[in-house]
Amino acid sequence: MLITDLTKVKKIIPDMPGAERVLKQVPVSKADGSPNYSFRVFTIEPGGHTPLHTHPFEHVNYIIEGAGEVVQKDGVQPVKQGNFVLILPNELHQYRNPSEKPFVMICAVPKEYE
Repeated sequence: MLITDLTKVKKIIPDMPGAERVLKQVPVSKADGSPNYSFRVFTIEPGGHTPLHTHPFEHVNYIIEGAGEVVQKDGVQPVKQGNFVLILPNELHQYRNPSEKPFVMICAVPKEYE
């Protein structure tokens, strides 16, 4: 069993070309022995965004703080604290933070794509 405290997990600048003002934490990963999933936490600072991208796996996001937008091929959808977002394989997406406060979300992915 692993019990961890997000406030003690180091924030790093992710290796994500096209990302601006984004920090990443990995509180649960394959390095911890997780057999299937890794959980990452992304903090998108005001004016920041993830890259507009796709990937061959699904992932689930849960907004834990703030509000932002998710860009998809059909437009822009607002998201806020308490929302879940399912991104399907190869679905175009991007998160943006147009607000004046940090936008924080959990991102669960298969451990191979950590």
